[in-house]
Amino acid sequence: MSEHYFSQQPQSKSSPKTWSYRLREKEYTFTSDYGVFSKNEIDYGSRLLITQFTESKVSGSVLDLGCGYGPIGITIANTYPNRNVVLADVNERAIQLAEQNAKQNKVRNVECIKSDRFSNLVNHTFASIVTNPPIRAGKNVVHAMIEESKPSLDKNGELWVVIQKKQGAPSAKEKIFNVFGNVEVVAKDKGYFLLKAINV
Repeated sequence: MSEHYFSQQPQSKSSPKTWSYRLREKEYTFTSDYGVFSKNEIDYGSRLLITQFTESKVSGSVLDLGCGYGPIGITIANTYPNRNVVLADVNERAIQLAEQNAKQNKVRNVECIKSDRFSNLVNHTFASIVTNPPIRAGKNVVHAMIEESKPSLDKNGELWVVIQKKQGAPSAKEKIFNVFGNVEVVAKDKGYFLLKAINV
């Protein structure tokens, strides 16, 4: 079976690649690698989430669930310096890269935690949870991430999910509505849906 970016310990040979990208009017430098989602550039879904995200009216931390090498969480942390942003991923290489990327972009209000979904986040609650979920892990994993987000959100906290239509956006939208009782399509672009729910 071939290795995926949601492997806990990628066995693929490390060959880091660094590039710069402008997001929300600021220049960032990111390093990614084999065994991590999107080695060569910031994928379109992540860019859509980054550019459209707005902070919750609720005070508290933000969680980037399945953070990969960290572009979503790091950009949000830099945009909202008064928020603590937790970057969580099951992939050890991804967490190491996220820590490195936070340092090289001088973003200090972040915390990187190795966690299989919420397994190491049990004592945390969040004002916002954002995710570009690991589609290749399967629908059951993506839907579990949605279900498990609800008890981890503060009251009136928000879940943001970006997902392609062809990779399950309609069923994710239905799942979010079933769990939260509400769902909003914040944006649709190039086949991607950005979905938001409020934990009322």
